[in-house]
Amino acid sequence: MFHQPPPQDAPDQPLTADQERVLAKFRRFSSVSMLVMVVGVAAVFGVIAYRALRDKPVATGEITALLPKGAQIVSATVSGDIVVLVLSVGGSTEIRTYNARTLTPAGKLRFAAEP
Repeated sequence: MFHQPPPQDAPDQPLTADQERVLAKFRRFSSVSMLVMVVGVAAVFGVIAYRALRDKPVATGEITALLPKGAQIVSATVSGDIVVLVLSVGGSTEIRTYNARTLTPAGKLRFAAEP
């Protein structure tokens, strides 16, 4: 029932054809398993490198945004990568958005009363 090692004085016997076939199959399965593991680890490191290099640094420096004459800033908010300005321009409300990373205008929304 239990495997007992051969006695020390027994000489090594050559493997039979069946044993050679099983050993070759085991080596092949081990090689495939190792290859799959290496590809998986490479994929994980590739995703980490992609995400680290993909993100652009936040823009630094000065920028001057020109507002319409007589406009007043009612509120300013940052939400994720967007800076939102609410302006009061001549009695109407306007919302302007800017990309926080590049500080470029992202959009403009104007509200006006119907005549």
